[in-house]
Amino acid sequence: MELPAFAVILAIVAVNAGTVGPVVLTLLALWEAHYVYRVFVYPFLLTSPGKQFPVLIVGFALAFNVLNGATNGLGLVNQSGLHDSRWLLDPRFIVGVVIFVAGFALHASSDRHLRILRKSGGSEYRIPSLWPFRLVSCPNYLGEILEWCGWAVATWSLGGLAFALFTIANLAPRALTNHRWYRATFAEYPRQRHALAPWVW
Repeated sequence: MELPAFAVILAIVAVNAGTVGPVVLTLLALWEAHYVYRVFVYPFLLTSPGKQFPVLIVGFALAFNVLNGATNGLGLVNQSGLHDSRWLLDPRFIVGVVIFVAGFALHASSDRHLRILRKSGGSEYRIPSLWPFRLVSCPNYLGEILEWCGWAVATWSLGGLAFALFTIANLAPRALTNHRWYRATFAEYPRQRHALAPWVW
């Protein structure tokens, strides 16, 4: 379902290859790193049986990813500030990239911990216990939110901001639902653990 987000932005930048410079290529590399993981790596690491999705949900997801890839791709090639290599030294770019990379690392490492936990525990659910899970129930969701907030800062674009807000609106309720499920399922679930934001929520 996320393949269009990988392909559309790549096609837009490729069509405009003659006009893009190191800023756009760096941002494209960040975007594509996320979607290479989500489309070509993560699905093949899953050991549980494939989940089924309603056709309508798949259709909405495909449409969103086409629109999102196009919006952010057009933002990359049309935003004049991103064609100036001085943007590489702008604090917004540096902070945004750092947040994105930290979020990606948190996202991928949390996914890995959940896979190992499932593999070692068979089909039974268990309480995650490695470091990021000691703070929040869903560090994988927190990592993805950080990625796209970092992207919004690094691109300083409306498309990036819209994607970050959509990601929060999508993942925050899911994190809260997962957190409530853990608490309802496991009497020994750590009470100091928050749903998504350490020490806050």
